[in-house]
Amino acid sequence: MSDAATAPVTVGTWTPDGEVAPKPTEDALLAAIATVYDPEIPVNIYELGLIYAVEIDDTTGAVKVEMTLTAPGCPSAQELPVQVQDAVMAVPGVSSCHVDTVWDPPWDPSRMTEEARLALNMF
Repeated sequence: MSDAATAPVTVGTWTPDGEVAPKPTEDALLAAIATVYDPEIPVNIYELGLIYAVEIDDTTGAVKVEMTLTAPGCPSAQELPVQVQDAVMAVPGVSSCHVDTVWDPPWDPSRMTEEARLALNMF
């Protein structure tokens, strides 16, 4: 999971017929999402396990993200989905992004990566 933060961004390619538009990859999207941090926790939301699914429509470049929050009363409930959408929209080739906040399954600390647990001293 930590490789997502260093994944290269997809770029367009040139052919004799002209430039082919870039297509977003899952690695590029996860790297973008990993730039979003919960303001109360010094770990990005991907490493926290808040991202449940990322779907890419290869034809249109539309992206759908399913995410959750650490708790239903999270003070960042309004801003984190917007930050995820903004980060995804910055990836070349993304035409649109819809972020759904879901509560099933509920988030728990077992969803965190090893790196996140170490950063938060949660062994």
